[in-house]
Amino acid sequence: MLLTITTTASPATDLGFLLHKHPERVQEFSQSFGTATVFYPEAGGERCTAALMLEIDPIALVRSRGKSSPDFSLSQYVNDRPYAASSLLAVALGDVFRTARAGRCKARPELPGTPLPLELRLPALPCRGGPELAQRLFEPLGWTVEAQASPLDESFPEWGESRYVRLTLSGTALLSDALNHLYVLLPVLDDGKHYWIAPDEVDKLIRAGGGWLHAHPERGLITRRYLGRRRSLARTALARLAELGDETEEALEPAVEEEAPAGVTAADEAAAAEAEVAEAEVAQETEGEPEPEAKSKPLNARRREAVLAKLADLGAVSVIDLGCGQGELVGALLAKPRFARVGGMDVSSMALTIAARKLRLDRMPDSKRARLTLFQGALTYTDKRLSGYDAAVLMEVVEHVDPPRLAALERVVFAHAKPEHVIVTTPNIEYNVRYEFLTGLRHPDHRFEWTRAEFAAWATGVAARHGYQVVFEPVGEDDPEVGPPTQMGVFTRDQRS
Repeated sequence: MLLTITTTASPATDLGFLLHKHPERVQEFSQSFGTATVFYPEAGGERCTAALMLEIDPIALVRSRGKSSPDFSLSQYVNDRPYAASSLLAVALGDVFRTARAGRCKARPELPGTPLPLELRLPALPCRGGPELAQRLFEPLGWTVEAQASPLDESFPEWGESRYVRLTLSGTALLSDALNHLYVLLPVLDDGKHYWIAPDEVDKLIRAGGGWLHAHPERGLITRRYLGRRRSLARTALARLAELGDETEEALEPAVEEEAPAGVTAADEAAAAEAEVAEAEVAQETEGEPEPEAKSKPLNARRREAVLAKLADLGAVSVIDLGCGQGELVGALLAKPRFARVGGMDVSSMALTIAARKLRLDRMPDSKRARLTLFQGALTYTDKRLSGYDAAVLMEVVEHVDPPRLAALERVVFAHAKPEHVIVTTPNIEYNVRYEFLTGLRHPDHRFEWTRAEFAAWATGVAARHGYQVVFEPVGEDDPEVGPPTQMGVFTRDQRS
């Protein structure tokens, strides 16, 4: 089982710093199912290649199975795991390149944030869906994909193609992003995991895919396959992904009862496995079909509608979306002619590029284009471009700011820009208990999440310090015990200020 990573950036040996593996050394890392080895077939100033080779011990792999899941078939010893990239390689990659996946490099801290020309090769990859599926999964991430199906037997071409492909990905990307793409998508292409899928797999998926999965056109398929078609887990993951990029949550069928991880008999497990196979066959048959409509609007849609309705109630004509992300609210504002001037600011140039593409900026009619201003900026620095709007919106933004920097945000928005109205929405952490399998905060980039009392205290203090009045409104179902999933504060500047 082999993965090679090649760069032609100069000096190419910087790859060793990023991977935290020295090009002149061969390093071995023990896994519960075998040994992972990292070495460099080539390491020069113009070109450098790192290889991750995983040797599977079939006996160790069998012994790592739970005692309650006996398997007397020969297939547990004789299979493709030693040769074809799969969830085993994803686990080894996640362990061996843990620091690189996190985008950290103490020796050269500027390197992780620098895109590199990369080429990733996997000579044997099980791909249930063929080369076309590999293209559907990797091309939206910016990769040039070469996926060639391997024949069942080169001596007998009439036998057709196997389920394995030779995959080459090339493009310019952050190394951390490239590794996380592989970490998530290898088991998705294989459509199988060798270990028990527990609820903490949702957290792993969100951490590895938080920066890109929410905007992927195949996020539903990726989520279902990564989580072994456990629909309750997939529903939870999709809801959390929607919080990342304000994308519409995908509807899933009602959850099926999951197998117990321990304490079951062999007969129980066999019956559960049989049911899972049947469910997987049905899912494969319907994988290309649209999902059933959601019974209710997803939270992000309700949040956007609540903000739009409040802006209309306030009589705002010019609105700026601070932290506009990929432009969902900006697009909704432009769709309403009453908003004669619309601004969007975000700290991420990548998000603004995606927003421009989603809004079809290059084909936008001149009349609409004249109403729109998109620009890069940070909410913690004063900027004259923020001034002159009737209303400013911070929708799911403040919780991404480090608490010591909130005072700077407050000063920029309320003391310098000073719009007539400010609308702030933020998660209500008390509601998190209603999200099945959620551990920790809703988003890996959240610096904090407030209770209703904490949000009220912050907002009331801001209003008092800067001459505003603030009222609070729920967004989403207002649970009598824990409140709404999203809390909204509406600030209006005191005319005497």
